[in-house]
Amino acid sequence: MKKGTAALYIGMGVLISILTFMLMPAYSQEDIVSLADSALGDRERPAAVFAHEEHNEKAEIEECNVCHHVYKDGNKIEDESSEGQGCSDCHNIKEGYPTRPLMKAYHDLCKACHLENKKGPITCGECHPQN
Repeated sequence: MKKGTAALYIGMGVLISILTFMLMPAYSQEDIVSLADSALGDRERPAAVFAHEEHNEKAEIEECNVCHHVYKDGNKIEDESSEGQGCSDCHNIKEGYPTRPLMKAYHDLCKACHLENKKGPITCGECHPQN
């Protein structure tokens, strides 16, 4: 009887381990963010993709407003964050709009930071993979 119970527990442990490893990739994708703002419409390249949490850890970014900024009268408000809003809520896709056009805003923010810190992707294909 003891051998049967032990075998059952071992079998259940193995089954749980297998299921965990099979399901882990599906749930690890949760952090992947695609910058696919619908305001951009048709794109020449796929939307930029990155792992938000991993990016912030590697870049040592602790404050959301580093990327999710808020401006008033042309000045960045340091203690406010636009987290939860779409970039296109403030950035339009047309030149001449009071704020930087949406695509330019993405490129300026991300690429400028990568160049300044000499880390991260800067070429089109690095941010916008074809696969």
